[in-house]
Amino acid sequence: MDADQLRSLQAQLKERYREDADAALIVLKAAGAVDDSEIACSVDTGKALVEAGLHPSGGGTGLQACSGDMLLQALVACAGVTLRAVATALSIDIRDAQVSAEGDLDVRGTLGVDRDAPVGFRAIRLHFALESDAAPEDLDRLYKLTERYCVVYQTLTGSAPVTISRSDGAASG
Repeated sequence: MDADQLRSLQAQLKERYREDADAALIVLKAAGAVDDSEIACSVDTGKALVEAGLHPSGGGTGLQACSGDMLLQALVACAGVTLRAVATALSIDIRDAQVSAEGDLDVRGTLGVDRDAPVGFRAIRLHFALESDAAPEDLDRLYKLTERYCVVYQTLTGSAPVTISRSDGAASG
């Protein structure tokens, strides 16, 4: 896809959203089923079923996906797609692009070993490795716009409010 094709594809959408801001508000969903025989949760990605379980550092076998890894993978996926879309829109030729993320996690927090140890990542590092003949100022713009428009990055750094609700069924007897 080139810049003209991308603009053409998005032009009607952008116009619609300018005229009706409510049309731009969408709800993305995820759902999972907790396994009753092992410590796991099956998540439907829309393309495949992924079984998540404990990381080996928390007692897992390593045969299931780790939700921390999945969070980093979502960041990499979003950043990669955003980078490609921005590069396309700016007509920046990229021969090769690799995106990686790593995060520092102290498992003492999630295991309840140390109440002062945080539960969650202490830091996350997102890295891009590009091969391109684009001018440095064009690459700077590419990175700046990728950061600005990457939904997962902006969500993680902006601390979107997360609420929890529940519905408890009656215990059977």
